[in-house]
Amino acid sequence: MSQTEYSTKTIHIVGAGLAGTECALKLADLGHNVILYEMRPQVSTPAHRTSHCAELVCSNSLGSLLEPTAPAQLKWEMEKLGSQVLKCAIDARVPAGQALSVDREIFSRSLTKLVDENPRIKRVSKVIESLDEIGRPAVIATGPLTHPSLSKCLQEHFGGDFLYFFDAIAPIIDTDSINMDICFKKSRYDKGGADYINCPLDKEQYFEFVEEIKSAQVVVPKDFENTPYFESCLPIEVIVSRGPLTLAFGPCKPKGLRDPRTGRDPFAVVQLRQENKFGTAYNMVGFQTKMTYPEQKRVFKMIPGLENADFLKLGSIHRNLFINTPQLLTPKLSSKTDPLLFFAGQITGVEGYFESTTTGMLVALTIDSFLKDLKIQRPPQTSALGALLNAITESKENFQPTNINWGLFPPLPMTKKVDKKAAHTLRAREDFTRWHSDNSLKQHPFLDFCYFSQ
Repeated sequence: MSQTEYSTKTIHIVGAGLAGTECALKLADLGHNVILYEMRPQVSTPAHRTSHCAELVCSNSLGSLLEPTAPAQLKWEMEKLGSQVLKCAIDARVPAGQALSVDREIFSRSLTKLVDENPRIKRVSKVIESLDEIGRPAVIATGPLTHPSLSKCLQEHFGGDFLYFFDAIAPIIDTDSINMDICFKKSRYDKGGADYINCPLDKEQYFEFVEEIKSAQVVVPKDFENTPYFESCLPIEVIVSRGPLTLAFGPCKPKGLRDPRTGRDPFAVVQLRQENKFGTAYNMVGFQTKMTYPEQKRVFKMIPGLENADFLKLGSIHRNLFINTPQLLTPKLSSKTDPLLFFAGQITGVEGYFESTTTGMLVALTIDSFLKDLKIQRPPQTSALGALLNAITESKENFQPTNINWGLFPPLPMTKKVDKKAAHTLRAREDFTRWHSDNSLKQHPFLDFCYFSQ
């Protein structure tokens, strides 16, 4: 097929999660027609509740906005590329210190509205069970909960095994049921306002809590027993199994959270983060769990301030899927055996809501450049987009999902007394801006962040 014939082709995207939605909106913005397939509500998953685009099923946080951090740099770059997911997240933001946390209902409804009102996008409720059902170019953005039939088809396509890991969901609590006579509102080191509710535990309460976690009944599906957990999203049972103080140095660390009533740091703290715009619900930060529902209610009500907690949603666990990207995909995130079959989102081995979103953007730019017979370079590895893309596509052993962090970036030149994070950010912005200009990409300055380098 000639380049001209390809330029008139409709682009097929399977999966209306964060990556698929960003990809569809960007391609439409660039003048392409898109069919966006989503199996919900015909078929749901153990984690989803609605048929909306970009439904958040785990945390409601899209990561830090604090400067100078790698997550903030990733958002800075995506803002320049016109990320609609980022714009909707800012519009749906709820108080969470320096984190970009959102009211998940407002967030997903806003993106669904953008998709449904876009004349270039046709959203179709359909289960895609085979790659033969869709034309090319195509994007598979089905996420970690890919339908079993399509998963089997992908396995046959690649001729090898996928990799799996567990992902767990933290409970959500009705705000009115939290005992504020015991809990206190505060952000760590008082940064970003008093946005978190903190449940303080003394030494005796903490160790009693740990013992109950260790003895609680859990749900572990037999089919998943040999599946590893992702280190950044460990169930609390796994954390506790590594030592009695592990929780106190992890999700329950009290550092920077002095109790204003006592003037002392608690032995441990369970933090709750606002879940919606109205502040009527809070989620338990870092408390992903595989406990049975009755055990969650019993154990978590031991936490001071949560003795009468009304759980709007209890924690759960499900299996995630990702591809061995360095071995099976090209640096453009397309299949090595089918160059016009692209992949985006968590299925590529990125971890985190916003990291998933960025792969949808990158795939959209790649497809656009192909259909218009343009030459677009990869983002420089010194940028956040380039560093993340390089991390999931370079050849390595024991490939595991990764989120954005400064460890993915090339080393800085050796300079004495330099603020490494600030230097990473400055270099990333300079190199990204140069790449952005060289590739004649459209500017979208619709956000108003206060970045240190501006």
